[in-house]
Amino acid sequence: MSHRTAMVPEATWVARWAGSLLCLVVAGIHVVDQGGITATRDPSYIGIAYHVLEIAAVVAAVLLLLGLVRLGWLLAVGVALGPLVGYILSRGPGLPDYSDDIGNWTEPLGLVSLAVEGALLLLSVPLFVRSLRPEPRASGSIGD
Repeated sequence: MSHRTAMVPEATWVARWAGSLLCLVVAGIHVVDQGGITATRDPSYIGIAYHVLEIAAVVAAVLLLLGLVRLGWLLAVGVALGPLVGYILSRGPGLPDYSDDIGNWTEPLGLVSLAVEGALLLLSVPLFVRSLRPEPRASGSIGD
């Protein structure tokens, strides 16, 4: 992967800023849900997943702002998709040693989280796919 294909102009500034903001909002929602930045949810694997998500969201936001769009959008897809899957599993069948949220589909913070993660997913997937396309070569360049 060349330096050019990993950097801007794969996405516009507006899209990159929006993606960064959405990533940070996902992180913020999960910090609030876990009870603060230093708090940890039980069972421990849920608490660890929250912290990993929060760190990944901040890293994705920074990558997008720095113009490292391919990796930034890929990580943003994960930041959106991970909690969406977690929401469905935790409210549906439940998770091992974690049944607190089974059937709790209308929790206000959870609904806000779904909206933000859905928006991030709708933004990040097409922009990640676009970042995979080879850049068009300029006509008249050496070797043509």
